[in-house]
Amino acid sequence: MVRILGLLFVAVLALSACTTVQPQLGTDGKPLPKVYRIRSGDVSKIQFRMLDSVNTLRQAAGQSPVQFDSQLNAAAATHSRDMSNQNRPWHFGSDGSSPIDRVRRVGYSGNLVGENISETYENEVETLAAWMDQSDTRRVILSPQANKMGFAWSQEENGKLWWTLVMGE
Repeated sequence: MVRILGLLFVAVLALSACTTVQPQLGTDGKPLPKVYRIRSGDVSKIQFRMLDSVNTLRQAAGQSPVQFDSQLNAAAATHSRDMSNQNRPWHFGSDGSSPIDRVRRVGYSGNLVGENISETYENEVETLAAWMDQSDTRRVILSPQANKMGFAWSQEENGKLWWTLVMGE
């Protein structure tokens, strides 16, 4: 009897593993976004995954690789936090600063090539793919003048991410 109950229990567990989870749908009928939570220990992993992805795309386009620049990272982080505080994705800071102003403030002496920004719940790879789908943001990523990169984000409690990628020479 115990053996039969044990087999029945295992069968029920096996069948329960076969059920599919239906995604929750929004009012528009599309699946709600899954929150991508970034833990503090994931910072360098995410930054280097983005750097590797950007350099893979640049290599495929016949461009030379870029390297991280700590000053450009600082400018990107400052702007990501500022966009979150303003609750709007745009290239001007709450103090009216431009991307050029921000890279100068952190002491970057090279030239700014461009800045890509995003407000999303998507991870960094999905965000990079979205940037590559748009000609203006793709141009920044694949610029032949770029040899330095900064990349940072700010994540809100609800999971919303504010991404900033800065390319310089």
